[in-house]
Amino acid sequence: MKTERGVAHLAKRVRQTPMLFRNFPTVFKDLALHDTKWQSDEMTFRLRNGYTVVSPNADGARFPLYEVFADDGYRLDELCAGVDPDATVLDVGGQIGSFSLALAKALPQASIHVYEASPTSASYVSRNINANRLQSRVTVHASAMSGETGTFTFVDSGDASGHNGLTAPEGLGDEVTVPAVTFDEAVKVAGGNVQLVKMDVEGAEYDIILKSDPASWSDVRKVVMEYHPVEGHSLKELTDYLAAVGITEVRHEPGTRAGLGVMWLARKTA
Repeated sequence: MKTERGVAHLAKRVRQTPMLFRNFPTVFKDLALHDTKWQSDEMTFRLRNGYTVVSPNADGARFPLYEVFADDGYRLDELCAGVDPDATVLDVGGQIGSFSLALAKALPQASIHVYEASPTSASYVSRNINANRLQSRVTVHASAMSGETGTFTFVDSGDASGHNGLTAPEGLGDEVTVPAVTFDEAVKVAGGNVQLVKMDVEGAEYDIILKSDPASWSDVRKVVMEYHPVEGHSLKELTDYLAAVGITEVRHEPGTRAGLGVMWLARKTA
């Protein structure tokens, strides 16, 4: 059954690639040469929506491109409904920038602040934002978000994988220490009016949310977050905290492991 699911997933990606990328022959070639001596270090994706995105030639780095632009994994239309066109957005855990790029099209007047802890990933976010001339609306912060100001230490794969962080598999990469800011500070830096928050921080979500000031959530209308299994914590802690500030669950997609999944939350309107 596992092999059948793997084959079905691969077949889906093969179908999606020509629909998603104008340069699909080059994409197919680079994918075919992956893990060979002819493998290129980077891949360039020319999306049919006009974007150009550069990524390391690594499974974990390019996966979000398909997840965001082909699968609509964040349900952007639903997520953006009820958010002002000129709202401020926090993209916490930006990886190579796929979510922020998609959101910039969905909300063409929005101001987006991306926080990415991995030095490698943050460099790709900046490259992709600049290459698509979005730097006037998308600000990239090469720092972690944490429960406390200072520094943050985590495992970094070095290839812009989405699996960097506290929950990284054994042997994934090396420990790095980077600057860290709190959610409260990020809201202030963004100038307030943060109406939408996307968070995918591989286990740091508990520290970030539970140590934040409830007042920092006063303008937030929508949240989408990936949650992860972290010893000593449970999802109920996050949902209880957010419910106390008026933000409650509207959709929940549990993952394949206990304690892992994606949740969409929204503030109730009168």
